[in-house]
Formats: sequence, C-alpha cells, structure tokens
Amino acid sequence: MPSRNEIIIKNVYPEIAGGRYPVKREADRMFRVSADIYSGMPLEVHLKYRKKHTESSPWQRVPMKKEDDIRWTGSFPLKEMPGWCQYTIEAKPKSGEKKKTAYRHVLEIMVEPARARFAAWYEMFHRSQGKLPGRSATFDDMIARLPDIKKMGFDVIYLPPIHPIGRTNRKGPNNSLTAGPNDPGCPWSVGNEHGGHKAVNPELGTLDDFRRFARACRKMDIDVALDITTNCSPDHPWIKEHPGWFFHNPDGSIKYAENPPKKYEDVCPLNLLPEDREEQWAVLKSILTFWLDQGVDAFRIDNPHTKPWDFWEWIIREVTREYPGTVFLAEAFTEYDKLEALSMLGFSQSYTYFTWRDTKNELIEYLLKFTNSYLKEFLRPNFFVNTPDIHPPFLVHGGRPAFKLRLALAATASSLYGMYNGYELLENDKLPYKDELKDSEKYEYKVHDWDAPGNIKEYIARLNRIRRENTSLQYTDNLRLYSSTADTVLFYGKTSPDGKNTVLTAINLDPLNTAVGRITVPVEDFGISSDEEYEVRELITDTVHTWKGREQYITLDPAVEPAAIYRIEARPPIAQKKAKAN
Repeated sequence: MPSRNEIIIKNVYPEIAGGRYPVKREADRMFRVSADIYSGMPLEVHLKYRKKHTESSPWQRVPMKKEDDIRWTGSFPLKEMPGWCQYTIEAKPKSGEKKKTAYRHVLEIMVEPARARFAAWYEMFHRSQGKLPGRSATFDDMIARLPDIKKMGFDVIYLPPIHPIGRTNRKGPNNSLTAGPNDPGCPWSVGNEHGGHKAVNPELGTLDDFRRFARACRKMDIDVALDITTNCSPDHPWIKEHPGWFFHNPDGSIKYAENPPKKYEDVCPLNLLPEDREEQWAVLKSILTFWLDQGVDAFRIDNPHTKPWDFWEWIIREVTREYPGTVFLAEAFTEYDKLEALSMLGFSQSYTYFTWRDTKNELIEYLLKFTNSYLKEFLRPNFFVNTPDIHPPFLVHGGRPAFKLRLALAATASSLYGMYNGYELLENDKLPYKDELKDSEKYEYKVHDWDAPGNIKEYIARLNRIRRENTSLQYTDNLRLYSSTADTVLFYGKTSPDGKNTVLTAINLDPLNTAVGRITVPVEDFGISSDEEYEVRELITDTVHTWKGREQYITLDPAVEPAAIYRIEARPPIAQKKAKAN
C-alpha cells in the first residue's frame, strides 16, 4: 500500500504496449477509460484529453468516478476529435494540496470515421464492367453500374489498381507465362510508357474521367477505395529514374517478385530501405495524397506484411494527420502475429483468415479472438467472403446455400465485410490446381450479365438493409456467442451500445444438410424474465414469432434459408400485463 501522501496510478485501460501504439476508436463513440488508483487520501481524479496537433495544445478534462475501493472510470466524446488524440490521468488530494500526480504515460487514440468500423465493401474489378467482349470497360461503364451496386446496399467500392500496365513479361489468361497481343496483363504490374502510380490506364479513360466516377460515387454516398501496390512492372518509369529503389540480382539486373513456389515475372518489388529512403518515402506518400485529392476515401494496401513496419507506421501517421478520416485496409494474409502488428501500427482494418474458417469450433475460436481480448482495442477484422485470388473450397462444394450462409455470417458476425464482384452471380468455375476462379479478370477482359437468372442480389440487398436498420450489427466488439445443441449451428447475438437494439443470429454451417437443434437465449441479459413471453422478428423472411424462456428449437434447411436473423421486438400486450401484475 502507498504511504499516506502517495498516489499510485496503475492498470490504465485501454493501453497498448505501455502506450507504444495507439488505441483505435470511431468518432461516433464515447471513449471510456478506467484505472486503479491507490492512495491513503480522498482524491480528485481527472481524465485529460486533447487533439494532437502540437505538444502545446490545451488539455480538456473530465472528472473520473470512483467505482469501488481503487477503480476509477471516466469518458469523453470523440466526435470533435478527428485524427489523433491524446489522453492521460491526473490525480490530486481533495484536501486542497496543489501537488498533482500524473500517469507516467501520455497515451494516443487514432480517431477514425464510423465507416472505419461499419461498411460493406464491393470489389469492383474495373475491366469486367463493360459490355463488349475483348474490350476494357471504361469509367463511364463503371458509372453506369453504380445504381446496381447501390441497390445491393454497399457502402464502399474497392478498385484494383487503375494504372498503366507493364508490357515486359506480361501474363496471359490464368497467369500463363505467354500473353497474346490483345491480352491486357495484370493490373498489379504497374507502369509503362504512359506513367506509373499517379497515372490512369488509358483503356479506362482519363484522370478527369476517374474524378467523375469518384463524384458519382459520392452523390450515392459510396466511398471509393483504391488498391495501392508498391510493385512495379519492368517498364515503370522508376526502373530508369531510380534503379536504387529495387532489389538486384548478382549480375546487376533487377529482381522480379517471388513468394515460393509462386513467381511473378511481371513485377519488380520496391526496396523500401534504399540509401535515399527519405526521398522515396516522400514520393510514396505523395501518391496517396494525390489520389485523396482526386476523390479517393480509402486504400487497400497490397501485401503490407512483406514491407518494413517503420514504413507503414510513418506513412499512415503522415497521411492521416493531413487527411483525417482516411481508411487503410491491410491485405494481410500472413501469420497471425504480423496481422496483429500491422493493426497496431495504424491500419484501420485487416483481411483475416475468416475466408477459410468453416466449422463451428473454428469460428468460435476465431470470433472470440477478435471480440473477447485486447485485440478489440485496435484490430478491426474485415470479413471478405472471397477475393480475385481466393475462391475457397467451401463455396465450390456447397453451391448456392454456401454462398448465402457465408455472406450472412460475414455480414452479421463482423460490422465490416466484403465480396468480389461475381459473388452475386454465384460464380463457381474454379481452377483445377488452386483455390481461384478460372478465367479471372486479373488477366483478361470479361463481360457479365449482372441480372443473370439465379443471382442472389436481392438476398445481398436484404442483408445490407438489415445491417443499416439495426445498430447492434454496426459493431463487432459487442458480439457474444451463445449455446446451440446442433453441431453445425452457430448462434450469437449483438446488442447496441444504447441497449435498444438486440439481434440474434443462427446459421447452419452445413450447406448440404438440414440442422435441427436447441438454442439458448440469455433472456436475463435483455431484461426478460424466464417465464415471460416476448416477440422476435426473423428479418430475412420478415416473420414474427412468440418465444418464452431461454430454450428455443429451430430448424434450418440450407436449401430454403441457411440463416435466421432474429430481432427482439416489443413484448406482446398479454406478457406486458403479466409483468405489471407481478
């Protein structure tokens, strides 16, 4: 115990690695802080916070409340704190002594817009939006497609690289080593005689055309996310202008990219630690700010785990200081520690291995990791159901029910999810030798019939509407896992921060067989007694059920509906009268 005149501040929460890394929050939330404070005197304790512009920015303070013998809590709103914010704790004796004790760390919050936490991403592969076989789509074609995407309810359109594509070692269909004269190559091979990372592929249009596309998205309240890769084609202007920015073979030639056993002969990765690192990093930062000025709102970063940590920490801080609200998504399919580190460094969101988590136990373990640990303070998982590189076996073998249940799972378990165009059409023609779609638009032009029979566009629209209308689904850290006796039924729930909206989701993870079982509803958590009737509305079919007690029996036939999403509604009048009588 401290001496009579001593004050000790410990166990501050949230705090990451002793304040080395920032906590993440969104601007529409209150920020709550707690601490254990030991003293032999009555205390006056304040939570201090300020915008992080300069070290001389004035502190604001709110009183902290004593919850028990040592635990103190306090909170403040973040809506006026876009960008970076600092907080700490200060205590002093109530006796009027002027001596104050400050917590040993000044901590940071990375305050981001609500869309960093809640959004549905649609990966729009630009070259597959046209109507003429063998021809690239244009930005005008993409603008024409926007109402269809908006109708499905997406908040973000994510574009693969839109830059000129290299000609040397250009890949052909299905990543073949030989490209024909009319093959467009892979967009991740950036750069040719038309320019590099600040240029637009002439097939798509001009920079003015892209600005028009971005403005059209904004009018529909859709954000634009752009893929950023540090890879260059052998024809990129930097190859001649800055040869020292690349890795070299013993014979002096520039290395192409490899991720054994994969080889990428059309791509030369940047060395982000060259002798003139400051110049290179400034150029790379200017690429991001250039596209932000053209109307981009977010960036999906290609393979960030293969680049130096210092670079990401520096560039994210630099960009978000000048452009608060910029969202960074890490395409980090990598070992878990690296995924976690990238989020600590400042990435707003991250891809995860959700795409390959299929069974009930796998999903329980994975969801608990993100929602029931310190990770919720800085890591926001974006559950993509597929990507241009990934078409998981579950979709191949499960057919239409698999597409629906994986989408419902992603859309309700996480407040962030995404899908690659063609998912709505149940595209399922996989390459025989890897988990990737055959004839991908990564290497060729494609034309789609976006209204083809059998599509699930209305189902997607319904899920996104359910997400918008139920605030509990707009968070991930509020997820709670509940009991289900069926081996293939995952049952979980979310309640909004104000307690007014509760949604329970049951999903049959087996796309081929009907599941029958009992789910346990923790009614006491929702202010409902165990002998009281209450109404739930199933939101996919819009049907109302009257339940009583904790145990409910459900049947989920994947051929009909593999998922059930229940919202707890107002209690029936009879139940209300019974409650009053008791």
